[in-house]
Amino acid sequence: MNKSGTVLGIIFFASTVLGLCGCSSLPNSSSHTNPVVGAWLVKDPNAPFPYHMYVFNGDGTMQQANPDAGDPRTSDSDGKGIWATNGDRIKGKWVEVLADRTTHQFAGRLEISYDIRVSGDIYTGTETVRAGQGRE
Repeated sequence: MNKSGTVLGIIFFASTVLGLCGCSSLPNSSSHTNPVVGAWLVKDPNAPFPYHMYVFNGDGTMQQANPDAGDPRTSDSDGKGIWATNGDRIKGKWVEVLADRTTHQFAGRLEISYDIRVSGDIYTGTETVRAGQGRE
């Protein structure tokens, strides 16, 4: 084997070994200490389109998404937000940006604050919606 073949062989071997170290085990479900962590199908009867996907991450961040075509007047971005425990409840807030479908201009932002309680695979609670209109 020539010198370049030996170097490539060493690089391949090292990257394989290092790659396997990073893939040695899957996350343990017991590492999720809070039951809200995970993906949720959420029904919000007050929203223009009632079905949303929420993802609560173990680091206290969350994302919200729903079909863009669900609202005929505005197009909304995915929501991004935070959450924290408060006793046996979860409190948090997420924000999304709205665009007018006709003018393609900024139409405001939506801020949703929530207070929920998780019980098994169901959560219930309240939300407060604050809509900001007009200019950024």
